[in-house]
Amino acid sequence: MTSADWPDDFEKAVRQHLPLLADGTALTSEASLLALGLDSLATVGLLVEVEETFAVQFPDEDLRAETFATPATLWAVVVRLRDGAAT
Repeated sequence: MTSADWPDDFEKAVRQHLPLLADGTALTSEASLLALGLDSLATVGLLVEVEETFAVQFPDEDLRAETFATPATLWAVVVRLRDGAAT
């Protein structure tokens, strides 16, 4: 998965919560969000922003470290929730 696989507003939301990701540096699908500075407080902020932006609500079973491990894992959950809400 590349950054082209998700919309710009997703990447913008994620980037805002990664203080160690330098401007102009590519956000790859497998980048460790933890290594890029996503801490517990930033995770909550990212969660709220993603829920509001994509009109989804994360169920408790998706509120785990694995969901927020990489942009790809987070985006996969958003897509699943968004597609599930449309059915």
